[in-house]
Amino acid sequence: MSASIRPRRSVLYMPGSNLRALEKAKSIPTDCIIFDLEDSVAPEEKINAREQVAQALNTGGYGARELIVRTNGLATPWGHDDLAAAVSANADCILVPKVSSADDIAEATKAMDDAGANSAMALWAMIETPLAILNVKEIAQTAKLPGARVTTWILGTNDLAKDTGAHLTDDRLPMVSWLSICVAAARAYDLTIIDGVYNDFRNLAGFQIECEQGKSLGFDGKTLIHPGQIEPCNEVFSPSEQEIVAAKEIIAAFDLPENNDKGVITLNGKMVERLHADMARRQVAVWHAIEQLSQN
Repeated sequence: MSASIRPRRSVLYMPGSNLRALEKAKSIPTDCIIFDLEDSVAPEEKINAREQVAQALNTGGYGARELIVRTNGLATPWGHDDLAAAVSANADCILVPKVSSADDIAEATKAMDDAGANSAMALWAMIETPLAILNVKEIAQTAKLPGARVTTWILGTNDLAKDTGAHLTDDRLPMVSWLSICVAAARAYDLTIIDGVYNDFRNLAGFQIECEQGKSLGFDGKTLIHPGQIEPCNEVFSPSEQEIVAAKEIIAAFDLPENNDKGVITLNGKMVERLHADMARRQVAVWHAIEQLSQN
């Protein structure tokens, strides 16, 4: 499976201090697991959680799921030790909280390099502060620097609401502009971007509506706080059968010899540009990656 076309529809937080949850995560159909050492772990449990997560990663049994460790901030007493433990246990990705500037990305990248992270280990960033929203372009540009590790952003909508005073309304109107700006910056620099959590985990109808909104805004997937959210999330963020049929039709049309050099064609009475063929190829690649993941 190509690392650049890896399904990240459902990204489930698991508290590192909850040993039972870490074991349960081996059998649930989420695309990605975030072993959380930060918000969900009390200060007195931090060291124990770190050890449990390292042991879980070393033991394995998580199949093809992408495994991410969210460390505490590097300025905290636990951050650097969290990162070193995650690197030693060969996590797929390190998720750093409270990224607010390009300097924060540089610091995290250097910390991973210093800890001996292999070249394939990615850096994920939490975009969850007002300053991060103001600095999104500069943060995104770090993905194109030599030796860059950052591949993925996660929106921390709860922290954004807390720090700005914006209300978490059903339609998320107070923060739609921030979400859209982040999506635009991520797309400009080829980053994956994951939507924030939905807090009322028993309200699956409301959750599905927010998933659909996130997909419409351009997000690749959504972070989750409960396994019951996985199935509807995967369904919303997967290409539908009709979308795949249409995508394959666009690809086939542009692959015809007579259309090789054309930037625009007419298909089923509609104008279709070559950019739509590029989008269709990515959609089909995502669909194939999802099919492959489901077989593992």
